[in-house]
Amino acid sequence: MDYVIKSEGGFKYIETGDDKQPLVLLHGLFGALSNFEGIMRHFSPAYNVVVPILPIFELPLRKVSVSGLVEHVAEFVEFKKFRKVHVLGNSLGGHIALLYALGHPDKIASIILTGSSGLFESAMGTSFPPRNNYEFIKKKTQSTFFDPEVASQELIDEVFDIVNDRNKAIRVIATAKSAVRHNLWR
Repeated sequence: MDYVIKSEGGFKYIETGDDKQPLVLLHGLFGALSNFEGIMRHFSPAYNVVVPILPIFELPLRKVSVSGLVEHVAEFVEFKKFRKVHVLGNSLGGHIALLYALGHPDKIASIILTGSSGLFESAMGTSFPPRNNYEFIKKKTQSTFFDPEVASQELIDEVFDIVNDRNKAIRVIATAKSAVRHNLWR
């Protein structure tokens, strides 16, 4: 991806950078930024496409939760001084978008969900994926998409690295458990 990650105000994000209406893209738990490349290219002519990088691996452990990530998004929208935003959330990003919209309806122009968590869950099973089993991670990552080819090599490698990093794995488990506790199906 040719977009530069900006770092300011305690936030990391990508922005197409103009005065058009903001379209905020919220990535999933294992979401590589490359998953949004086509969306950014398509919507950049009409919107200021903004992708805040969710600090799943940077938040203090006690704040690692869906609520902590919603708070991060709310603070980011305020930092950017966006009056109203279109929000597109994928997977965990959809769950965060839903909770953000419920908590800040005055800030929402529209909301788009793609494979959102928080409505119903389809877990990997009753245990964390086996470590150091690349083929297992590859198959599980590919199975989360209608078209398995969407799971890029970059995404599969990122998921494999996360699963095999104890600190990141703990944060993934904490975030996933928080998502289950904050189910919105009703």
